[in-house]
Amino acid sequence: MIRRRAAIAAGLSLPLAAAVESAWARSPWQGYYASGTLQRAVTFTGGDGATLAGTLLLPRWSELQKVPGIVLVAGSGPTDRNGNNPLAPQRIDVLKLIAELLAAAGIATLRYDKRGIGDSTPRPHGTLEAQERFFAWDNFIADVAAAHAELVKHDEIKSYATALLGHSEGGLLVLATAPSITANRPHGIVLASTPGRPMKAIVRAQVARGAPGLLNAVEHTMTAIQTSGHVPDDVPPELQALFPPYAGPFLQRLLAFDPAQALLGLDTACLLLQGAADRQVVPMEDVQPLLDALSKRSAPGEAVIAPGVSHNLKLMTWPTDQGFGGPIAPAVAAKLVDWLSPMLGA
Repeated sequence: MIRRRAAIAAGLSLPLAAAVESAWARSPWQGYYASGTLQRAVTFTGGDGATLAGTLLLPRWSELQKVPGIVLVAGSGPTDRNGNNPLAPQRIDVLKLIAELLAAAGIATLRYDKRGIGDSTPRPHGTLEAQERFFAWDNFIADVAAAHAELVKHDEIKSYATALLGHSEGGLLVLATAPSITANRPHGIVLASTPGRPMKAIVRAQVARGAPGLLNAVEHTMTAIQTSGHVPDDVPPELQALFPPYAGPFLQRLLAFDPAQALLGLDTACLLLQGAADRQVVPMEDVQPLLDALSKRSAPGEAVIAPGVSHNLKLMTWPTDQGFGGPIAPAVAAKLVDWLSPMLGA
């Protein structure tokens, strides 16, 4: 059993190679078969019949022996399968980098474009009601479950050795989905930069820090959404990206979702990965409820708060650095591989 603990990660100068070389070194094909990866484009049906497009990344030796697999779930907004958002000033690639890291450690990944994004079914251009149905909370949950079902269909995957990893809001979707997957149940979950408080409290705190003059408008909008399930017509222009008109039913469920309570009721192994320099999900205020839930469960769990690491799990090299570019922080990469490899048998 994995020891339950919360730790402050050190050793950020740890070489990244140390985090990824062990699986290949242990493989029976080492020295006889080329290292590297295989990439496969996949499409599958998600909730409400939407077509989701994704990438299955496999260690090359999966041609000769089955490997564990993980579904990677992107964060909020128009974030694609690689973890990139057109609203960000540069490429982030957080999920692509995680996929490459895990493939080098002998673990396959399936990452996908969320509905309405990238190569998946686009947002409908019909009525507002049709758009609200398309972006319903339950459809996003069904999409995660469908991605896991797609993962285990591939012959190279050990269907009994899988996990879910969600970044930011993707972690909330993982928490909400995991209890519903009963066939080939995931063996563990990873919550990366995932808030531990209800999203209503997170949004309120973010606006209070960055745009306090909009706080009253945010409170009014969130209250209206929670009451009616629809985004009101009087949202200020500055907040329309945060509260798009079609997202009312989704936001109604998201704002009220309590991640700590969801984790408390989940008997699956869990790893929390959090950057100590995260400006969106703030340690320890936003993370502490998840740590408290971990300590109360009987299931194994571990948490790492990595110094100098951003919301996107990147090292921040100077005070104004947003932590968008560069590789996954070495301490985060090492912990992710060290935790998943023995649990999934990589």
